[in-house]
Amino acid sequence: MLIMENSKRWRPVHLPESLTVLLIMLAIMGLGVIKFGLSPQTPVILVIALVILWARIRGAHWDDIHSGIVDGIKTGIIPIFIFLLIGALISVWIAAGIIPSMMVFGFNLISVKWFVPSVFLVCAIIGTSIGSAFTIISTIGIALFGIGTTMGIDPALVAGAIISGAIFGDKTSPLSDSTNLASAIAESDLFSHIRNLMWSTIPAFIVSLILYTVLGTGAATGNNLGKIQTTLTVLNQNFTISWWAALPLIVMFACALLKIPAIPTLLMNIGLAIVMIFIEQPHIALSKIAGMIETGFVAKTGNASVDALLSRGGISAMMGTVSLILLTLSLGGLLMKFNLIQTAMVPLAKRLKGTGATVTAAILAGIGVNIFVGEQYLSVILPGKAFKSTFNQRGLANLALSRVLEDGGTVINYLIPWGVAGAFAANTLGVSTLAYLPFCFFSLLSPIFSIISGFTGVGLKRQTPVTNQSN
Repeated sequence: MLIMENSKRWRPVHLPESLTVLLIMLAIMGLGVIKFGLSPQTPVILVIALVILWARIRGAHWDDIHSGIVDGIKTGIIPIFIFLLIGALISVWIAAGIIPSMMVFGFNLISVKWFVPSVFLVCAIIGTSIGSAFTIISTIGIALFGIGTTMGIDPALVAGAIISGAIFGDKTSPLSDSTNLASAIAESDLFSHIRNLMWSTIPAFIVSLILYTVLGTGAATGNNLGKIQTTLTVLNQNFTISWWAALPLIVMFACALLKIPAIPTLLMNIGLAIVMIFIEQPHIALSKIAGMIETGFVAKTGNASVDALLSRGGISAMMGTVSLILLTLSLGGLLMKFNLIQTAMVPLAKRLKGTGATVTAAILAGIGVNIFVGEQYLSVILPGKAFKSTFNQRGLANLALSRVLEDGGTVINYLIPWGVAGAFAANTLGVSTLAYLPFCFFSLLSPIFSIISGFTGVGLKRQTPVTNQSN
């Protein structure tokens, strides 16, 4: 049971109390991050302290509080380990010339005029093949970000295009964990789920592409062409630029096709990059490579802009993100342990009337879980369980629910400063979540088109009537 059996003084949490606690939490985190510009860690710690105080006043034992924190953190152990590996991957990919090579080839292949929409398309296409937004952002995304900032384009706009494309790829790939999860929770066929996603995903994709095209036109001026040439020269002089740099990407694609999990895929790529470093620099000390993995790659090209772009990665660089994720997951575990989230969602689901209101409420529930818990998997699981019976009562098919879970759940986590995905993207690209949020069009538009579908009925799958046949 979620409510502690050994807490004799514990009383069931009712809707008004649950909403009050959640609104106070939202006010503290929102004011801290948005109004006062604090890093999310401090407001989250304050909220955790207040939730613990509230729980103790209501009679919760310390064992219950501790178990809630542990249960919350358990869900994030694998993502945290993946983030640490990604930190190591970034540093050795730069040292091996992989990311610099992608930048050089990108400068030569991508049109300056159409750079921003090209970034969105490239990340979307490759993301669909790989099925991991985190991988796209931390590899190809870093290279494209370096190209864009060298061109003088707003870093927030470039980051928004990278993240939007990566999310589209993650959402539409059968290899994606989150897409498989949404399908499983709603008990719908995976490939039918992906096809049904297109009713909201394609309109969001098209509008996003138009917006990136409009905003990207003229974003890179002729004044930056000299800077681009200087950057190309610096990269060629200080890194090994070769088509062999595509080998790790090929390995990544192969791992995706073979459905090899993220951890062995990342370990293989780290190992391959280290081998490439030794081939390019036979006399490099093992301790230097170990230092890169631990603390990141430090570029010393003599060009301040290039050094700033390519001095990144390392396990230690991910620790800020890891600390925020641990705090957020701890908070989520406490909210689950004391039934605060469930108490707010279940009565709402039962009182809804009309398919439009049901779809809207389910999407808002997913957004709410992202805001309060900060974990994208729970933003699918909790609304899925709370709204499944309501969708069935409205005559809606499981496919309708699985699409809503994606549109209000996984895509929104990248917009939350204290969310697992939002913190990761901000740390990896070096652009704050609130800065790129207005340009992350795909995440902003997906729930809107899903709500429109709910009220108009366009693309909203309904249950197939069962006909009784008599002999």
